[in-house]
Parts: sequence; structure tokens; C-alpha cells
Amino acid sequence: MARYRPPPIPASEITPEPVYRARREFMAGALALGAGAAWPGESAAQMVMNVSVVEKLQFRPNPRFSTDEPKNTFEEITTYNNFYEFGTDKSDPAKNARSFRTRPWNVAIEGEAEVTGSFALEDLLKPHALEARIYRLRCVEAWSMVIPWIGFPLGELVKRCKPTSRAKYVEFTTLLDPKQMPGQRFPVIQWPYVEGLRMDEAMHPLAILAVGLYGEVLPNQNGAPLRLVVPWKYGFKSIKSIVRIRFTEKQPRTSWELSAPREYGFYANVNPEVDHPRWSQKRERRIGAGSLWDRRPTLPFNGYDEVAGLYRGMDLRKFF
Repeated sequence: MARYRPPPIPASEITPEPVYRARREFMAGALALGAGAAWPGESAAQMVMNVSVVEKLQFRPNPRFSTDEPKNTFEEITTYNNFYEFGTDKSDPAKNARSFRTRPWNVAIEGEAEVTGSFALEDLLKPHALEARIYRLRCVEAWSMVIPWIGFPLGELVKRCKPTSRAKYVEFTTLLDPKQMPGQRFPVIQWPYVEGLRMDEAMHPLAILAVGLYGEVLPNQNGAPLRLVVPWKYGFKSIKSIVRIRFTEKQPRTSWELSAPREYGFYANVNPEVDHPRWSQKRERRIGAGSLWDRRPTLPFNGYDEVAGLYRGMDLRKFF
């Protein structure tokens, strides 16, 4: 007699080991916290979508760096995402980041550079013309989206800071504020969240600092007010709600490397030939397209072949 075999659990539903160890503790605390208060005058629609500040941005399209693949909807992008500072389920950020305050916002520039100090976000953005770029985003959990970001090249900011010859890496740090970010009250990973890029990666024109999507300022749950987007790397490299940018001589010790070094490396380049220890990376599910079980082949460097030269001669299985 033939036996029914259920479909395999989709990779998108597999939780990183450090997260599921802390999830039960987080959920118990989250029940006590409640849903949080909305901004005064916030409409019901805004509460659901969690766009606490609706503001149109002035920008120009940049087709050179944009894919022509169908974009995910605003709702998909803002209600299905990882932002563990606000919870470990995909829907938690949209619910728990509603009252997150993103203004005023300062960013510290530190380390091996001539221009350092604390800068208001508005002053940091003034010299830069914003661009619309439609990027593929590939998550290490084997799901993907196509997102219309608004931002400017990270390399432009790096040049303004005038790094010294000792600067080999750029380190980024997320805000640490457990009062506003309930996920930080639990040991999901080591807080605050830290990520980093090699200097040549930071200078590549594909790497951007994003301040918006779909023509509006970033919603809180998507990394407001300033986040990194590195489209050829897995999504956890694109750090959110940045408060510090530091130029360093040594490779930064990043959060996921510290929490699960066997599973998450510093480079995190999308590579279908290097599986996660607990699931394959050869295929991915595009959110919003087809059924839960539809998969498409994962592309090396997420399809951004122009970055391959950055890693010429490197063993990408060792430097994963």
C-alpha cells in the first residue's frame, strides 16, 4: 500500500538554531508586552502596515542596477521579514515596530577615517541624490523577494568620510534600545546587531544605503530610517536601523558569526553550491509567486555576476 509522504518543510519556515532556542522565552514576554501603542492620529490601515511616517521621497530611477523581474507588493515586503529586534516570527516586526521612534536619528562615524563624529541623518543624506533601484533579495532561509529600494551608493558616503590607508573593513551597528525593541530583551543573538563588509565590497556600486521603498520612507519593520542593502549577499548582511559606521583594520566580529559560526560566515555570498548545515541553498521560494512548494534555482551571487571579480582566487566554500 502506498503511503502518503507530506511535502518537506519549506526552508522558509526553518528557524535558525539560536533563534528557536530563545523563541519560547520571547513569546512569553511578548504576551505581557501587548501590541504597543499607535502614533496619535494613525489610521487603521497604517497600523496594519506600520508606516508610522508617510513621506514621499524625491528620487530618480536607476535602470542600470535594476532587475526587470516582477516586484513584490508593498504588503508582502512590509509584513514578511526578519528583524529579530522586534521578534522572531516573520510577522512580528510589522506588529511590534509600530511605535519605534526614528526621528531624530544620529549616525556615528568612527575609526580609521579623517571625517568622524556624530551626524544627524538629515545632514548625512544632504549631498546624496536618491535613486530607485529594484533589487532581488535572497534570504538564507531560502526565500526571496524583489524590492524597489530608494537609496544612494554606500561608496559615496565612504568617500566623504576619507578612510585612511589602515581602513580595510566597514563595520555597521544597529540601535540598541530594548525599551523600543522588545526582541533585544531576550538572548536571541548577541546585541547590538553588528555586520561588516570588506572595503572593496563597500565601494562596489551595487551596495547602497536605503532610506525608502516604493517611493516612501522606509517603514519601521524594514529597517527605518537607514539600512544597508547588499543584493549579492544573503539578507542578514543588510543590517537595519544603523546608528554607527566604523572603519576598521581588522575584520569585524559580526553577530551571526558569533552566535552560530558553523551556519553563518562573514562573507555570506549567495552560493547554491554551499548548503546551510541544515538545508539546501540550491533552490529558493519567491514570496508571492506560485504555491508554497514552487522553487526556482538559486543564482550564484543572487544573479549579480558583476561582483564575481571581488572574490577571484578565493575558496568560497571556506570563506562562506
